[in-house]
Amino acid sequence: MPRDTWLIFRHQLRLTLGGPIGLIFGVLQPVLNLVLFGPLLGTYLGHDSWQIFVPGVLVQLSLLSAGLAGFGIVFDARFGVLERLRVTPASRLALLLGRVLTNTVVLLGQALLVIVVGMAFGFRAPVAGLLLGLALLVPLAAGLAALSYAFALTLRRQELFAPLSSTFVVPMLLLSGALLPMSAAPAWLDAVSRATPFRYGVEALRAAFAGHYASGTLVTGVAVSMAFAVAALAFGTRTFTRQHS
Repeated sequence: MPRDTWLIFRHQLRLTLGGPIGLIFGVLQPVLNLVLFGPLLGTYLGHDSWQIFVPGVLVQLSLLSAGLAGFGIVFDARFGVLERLRVTPASRLALLLGRVLTNTVVLLGQALLVIVVGMAFGFRAPVAGLLLGLALLVPLAAGLAALSYAFALTLRRQELFAPLSSTFVVPMLLLSGALLPMSAAPAWLDAVSRATPFRYGVEALRAAFAGHYASGTLVTGVAVSMAFAVAALAFGTRTFTRQHS
């Protein structure tokens, strides 16, 4: 299976890099948020606003990029690409994992661009914190991509996938505290936010970038992100296998 996964990953990555327009638009909104919203946020949060905002934008990028990854597989299913892959010796699990790995690698590349733009505005983080933060994005991206593929294969209609996915992505983005810390939210909204895995991811990223490597916030964020990834990959694998058995 590792060889099959690698072959699918290499093929999907080549297709993705061959169409740079999608990559550009995938990272455009988070970068625009940094450029247009970040300076305004500094008025309210002070000189530490970039340390708060950049980690949030990275989670936003994960939701918008990996969270909408399933859009492409809807076309593959409709035009018979998946059916042709089904008759190859490649395992069903490799067909999913290769795609998830592609989405994760692409997201990390986009995240590096966001970090560079953030640094141009004043964001600072230790190298170890940056590496740990990027590592934290891996389980979030893998879990989101797996869920997106499972949802797309279940729905199988591209005209419904985007609006229904956005209905999930936007509330998750707002509840995560990516744009503004949830510490300022009313008690009921703070409680709802704690029921989502992305809040813990945002807070863990902020702790990592601040150099708080032994904090409970970081440990909790890592644990929740890993649990989310395992559950999402298990669900995505079951759905993918069932749809192509």
